[in-house]
Amino acid sequence: MTTDELSDEESWNNRYSESAQIWSGRPNVVLVQETTDLRPGRALDLGCGEGADAIWLAGQGWQVTAVDISTVALARAAAHATASGEAVAGRIDWQHCDLGKTFPEGSYDLVSAQFLHSLGDMPREEILRKAADAVAPGGILLIEGHLSFPSWEHNHHPDIHFPTPEEVIADLKLSEGEWEILLSQTHPREHTSPDGHPSSRPDATVKVRRLP
Repeated sequence: MTTDELSDEESWNNRYSESAQIWSGRPNVVLVQETTDLRPGRALDLGCGEGADAIWLAGQGWQVTAVDISTVALARAAAHATASGEAVAGRIDWQHCDLGKTFPEGSYDLVSAQFLHSLGDMPREEILRKAADAVAPGGILLIEGHLSFPSWEHNHHPDIHFPTPEEVIADLKLSEGEWEILLSQTHPREHTSPDGHPSSRPDATVKVRRLP
């Protein structure tokens, strides 16, 4: 089976299996910035990866449903949560979910989609509309995404489109009079390339609130 023939789940499992840890282990900066002042309630973390965001939210008192397509990532995330203590681990429900096919049930005070990208055939716009539907009255939908490939990535995929904040909001098809747009902006994100050099990559943030 070639790489192109792998399912999204198989591709992500292969990627996570390449090393003991892919991500930094720290929660996403924008998530921390935009949710610190919120009263903890029920949170949904879409594409939770190795669990840093879900673990941070649980540490703040949120009851978290954390989903990912990769069983390898979920097992790793659950182990990290256990290492963080029973109080944190007990607040997180880890769910294996292909968001292109199924979506977690329930309504949430916070729905977070941090860098929900895939090189596969993932219906991102449809998933984010379902994410909006899952937001409880008075709740927040927070979407963070890239606007380009990293500077060192030369194997670009011309068919991949990174939407602007305005495009994300338009694609959500929010009902008029039922939502408040709190944040719609682009910003640079500083990071380090694989060879150790500083680099910058543009990201996009959308934060909307369902009116009570």
